[in-house]
Amino acid sequence: MRKTMLAAMIALLATPPMADAAEVNLDHFLRRDAFTDIKLSPGGEYYAATIPFEKETALAILRVADGKLVGQFMPPQHNHAYRFDWVSDDRVLIELAQKLGSLDMPQRTGELYSLRANTSSGQLLVGYRVDAQETGSHISGKKAERVAAFLTDDLPADDRNVLIAVSPFTADPYTRLEKMDVSTGRRTPVTRSPVRRGSFTTDGQGQARFVHGAGADNVNKLFYRERNGASWAMINDEAVTGRIEDAIGFSADGTLAYLQIEQADGPDKIVSWNPATDERKDVLQDPVVDPSRIIHRPGTAIPVGALFLGDTPRTRFFDETSADARLYRSLESAFDGNAVYVTSSTRDGNKVLVQTFSGTNPGDFFIYDQKAKAAEHVVSRSQWIDPAQAAPVRAVTLKARDGMVLHGFLTTPPGGPSRNLPTVVMPHGGPFGVFDEGTYDVQSQMLAAAGYAVLQLNFRGSGNYGRAYKAAGARQWGGAMQDDVTDATRWAISEGIANKGKICIYGASYGAYAALMGVAKEPALYKCAAGYVGVYDLPMMHARGDIQQRDSGVNYLREWVGEPATLAAVSPVNLAQQIKVPVFLAAGGEDERAPIQHTQRMEAALKRAGVPVQSLYYPREGHGFHVDANRREYYGKLLTFLSQNLEKGDGGN
Repeated sequence: MRKTMLAAMIALLATPPMADAAEVNLDHFLRRDAFTDIKLSPGGEYYAATIPFEKETALAILRVADGKLVGQFMPPQHNHAYRFDWVSDDRVLIELAQKLGSLDMPQRTGELYSLRANTSSGQLLVGYRVDAQETGSHISGKKAERVAAFLTDDLPADDRNVLIAVSPFTADPYTRLEKMDVSTGRRTPVTRSPVRRGSFTTDGQGQARFVHGAGADNVNKLFYRERNGASWAMINDEAVTGRIEDAIGFSADGTLAYLQIEQADGPDKIVSWNPATDERKDVLQDPVVDPSRIIHRPGTAIPVGALFLGDTPRTRFFDETSADARLYRSLESAFDGNAVYVTSSTRDGNKVLVQTFSGTNPGDFFIYDQKAKAAEHVVSRSQWIDPAQAAPVRAVTLKARDGMVLHGFLTTPPGGPSRNLPTVVMPHGGPFGVFDEGTYDVQSQMLAAAGYAVLQLNFRGSGNYGRAYKAAGARQWGGAMQDDVTDATRWAISEGIANKGKICIYGASYGAYAALMGVAKEPALYKCAAGYVGVYDLPMMHARGDIQQRDSGVNYLREWVGEPATLAAVSPVNLAQQIKVPVFLAAGGEDERAPIQHTQRMEAALKRAGVPVQSLYYPREGHGFHVDANRREYYGKLLTFLSQNLEKGDGGN
């Protein structure tokens, strides 16, 4: 049945129905992407793609020549094909992750499946379910072992083997590097990390040269060695230097290593490091934002540049005169107005699979033949979305009350006025290290289609703007992080964008906290608040949920959120008497990140305070709703709630 569903999905992609863009059509916005990630095989005969379903993400292999489905893998429920890599001309290695809710960060299960073209099921090579799956069909060499494994190097010159990082099922483990046969699952040891939670970086010959990790204290360390078998030497200790350094690869001749390095102020730099001379040289730095994705030379793992997600997406290269830079400039010119990123390529580098995207375009994929200088469209993530009809998105910059420069994005209704608008302020979740990118955002587009301006602010604590920007949010729940959101709201009013009598604040997870804290601290600024799978009782975060289950998680909560004794005063559940506007709350009973008790206590507190409150609970949903019918009901109720409350504004400026 599940395989039939996958085949039906592939067939459906060819002729998707078009939604009526003239009205808010929930199905238009809530329909799942046709594909998420797509990669071209080394030989160029196939491409593999992940396909999202309600409660799992499948993987399909399709033939480039005719688009025919020639391989498929459907994981167990709540499991997702999280990452995949071609490890030979016809074989993909798939890494699984679990998500109980749509907003969960994927929890990598450490299982690796092998899937070949012209097959209909994946073969589990390593992971905690090996013994259960292989009963009666044992493959020689495969271990039944409770470990987590992750691909480190696909060893392009070796179709038989890959390098994987393997960790035991313990909190904050030491990682070991092993060579694994992708046909049998047989593994042989290579080396062991000198630091907990280690991740390895290899050179062009598959030699493990760097390892980066952190212990329960969350202090990052970077180690280097000259070759396999040599001793590891620590080259950066965050406790000493005050920065995180990580390796991203080696130069073509192997003499230089490239490191991404945090700065005391401003965004991260990419530098070259010569291990023989210890010489470091600055290679690349954007004036505002961190590198978002590393660009590699087609057909290799050699870093040559980076994609930056700033006010507009942009690429920069170590050598702006290189063939790599010229390729991107040619593609960017051809796809004017869209960002460009090469997701994969053939082994010879001639054919590249190009992703294009923007604030109004969820993403298109093309195969570009460099010799023929021709691009062929493969598929669109959401073919029913017409970028020309989507709501425009623009970057905004403003200053907080203490002078810190803040960045964000404004989405306004398509084809309508851009001033004096009913507005939804939508702080992101996380909050630390997460950021709004300005790329296509379903919620913002849905709200804009309903006639609202949507303001998304990357308040201090957000990622993408350097170490200091993120660190400025530490222990600022309800403090400076919240003030940033308030300052952005007042900025939108002063700029004439937001109608001051018609503003609501809405968010999910931390964003839900910020929404309820916003109306508690600023009862006259907003007309309503909505919180989706939120945290409202901060001391409870130290006692319930999935973060505090590891020593590193306990330390994270203390360092970034605060000590339990200090948090009651900035918990919305204790501030309900200060809230004077209607509230809408939604939560899932299986939420491990923001347990449902947060929302239940918040609702009870609001009712005791006489605050009008609506709620929506799904016992079998997690941190964000997966089930299509539940998502539709939730967003329908959210839009109704916003409409009812923002129509009551006084209309003033």
